[in-house]
Amino acid sequence: MTETLTSPDLITPDDPRYDQARQAWNLTVDQRPAAVALPRTPRDVAAVVRAAADAGHRVAVQGTGHNAGPLGPLDDVVLLRTTGMTGVVVNPGTRTARVAAGTVWLPVVQAAAEYGLAALHGSSPDVGVAGYSLGGGTGWYARALGLQTNALTAVELVTADGSLVRADARSEPDLFWAVRGGGGNFGAVTALEFRLHPVTSAYAGMLVWDRSRNSAVLGRWLQWALEAPDAVTTSYRVMHLPDVPMLPEPLRGWSVVVVDGAALGSDEQAAAVLAPLRELRPEIDTFTRVAAPALARLHMDPEGPTPTASATSMLTLARGSTAEIVDVVDEVAGADARSTVLMGLELRQLGGALGRPHPGGGALSRFDGDLIAFAGGMPLDEQTGRAMEAAAEDVMRALSPWASGRQYLNFVERPVDAAVGFDPAAWDRLRRIRAQADPGGLFLANHSIPPAH
Repeated sequence: MTETLTSPDLITPDDPRYDQARQAWNLTVDQRPAAVALPRTPRDVAAVVRAAADAGHRVAVQGTGHNAGPLGPLDDVVLLRTTGMTGVVVNPGTRTARVAAGTVWLPVVQAAAEYGLAALHGSSPDVGVAGYSLGGGTGWYARALGLQTNALTAVELVTADGSLVRADARSEPDLFWAVRGGGGNFGAVTALEFRLHPVTSAYAGMLVWDRSRNSAVLGRWLQWALEAPDAVTTSYRVMHLPDVPMLPEPLRGWSVVVVDGAALGSDEQAAAVLAPLRELRPEIDTFTRVAAPALARLHMDPEGPTPTASATSMLTLARGSTAEIVDVVDEVAGADARSTVLMGLELRQLGGALGRPHPGGGALSRFDGDLIAFAGGMPLDEQTGRAMEAAAEDVMRALSPWASGRQYLNFVERPVDAAVGFDPAAWDRLRRIRAQADPGGLFLANHSIPPAH
């Protein structure tokens, strides 16, 4: 394989650049591939795929390295890093964007805003567009406008035989259906095209209370979240904030309850929607009219490689069960449950467009749940990481009476049966398409879909 690719395209373990090149976004993940390839063009990607196949290696495609934990051992794998393939072109006439495979969200958000448009980005500006989009993609416009994966209009990818293919509704429709939710199981994506939306601003921000108010605030938010109009998308967090300079001064070292999010529509409409939460008199209220690009950093997610440990679950709430879930959250994360390791618990509001099948959508057309629960933190060492992961799993076990049985795989940071991400009919179809597109299993995705036999 080293004869097919020349430096600096291929980095092997004896290369001094290897440790940096193989680094995942989650610093607790120690991935050690057989080699790291750094393509710059789609032709380079095709050459890597063909050379890896000829050498008996598999191929794992990775941009920023988010969600790398589920990949497992990479001894016989070429890690194809798309970080050298970046760029975004916005077409204001068609309200679409074309994005190279290694691009992260912030430049896309900024480029779209120049034309009064917005993309369905997530809560972090440095997440890769490709992985986020192929795995689903839910952000601050999601309850109004749906999943980013269903905004895709075309995907260009190198298939297992080394061919560069364009998949859209007319060309390779089965492949186009599969990649919209099925992740990197079907080829090495080189570019994506997707719809943008005429959104220039939103009424967005956060409401903050001391953690001692968790019971009252969570009880109100849960009932509110089930009934709120589609125009608003929020998250609820119980957070134990460290005393570090990267946080705003009022938040450092404080254990808090936070509701953050965004509402479309007028200021008056948004204020009316938020009124039931504001009645609880938050200590900090930053909700106001902001330009659309500000939403990229609204959630204050960590940027750059970071150690993380987490667990997640998708929850379904019966109308009468909110009191019970408040009791559970109080027990595992409330004012009397200070943990030495667990930094936070988050509940993301679903429903609205997220809960409805998307006309012409892909393999992941909707979410089967009312909330996504996510717990964890940023461990400073391996021992703390194990303890934090165990604490996060304990939270999910406590919430298991409300588990829907489905998972949002973009949030699942460990190996699981990927079938939990899809309804049975979609899963069967994904396996059949995998058998057609990659019968030998050349591509290793973070959540693998085995070919049907």
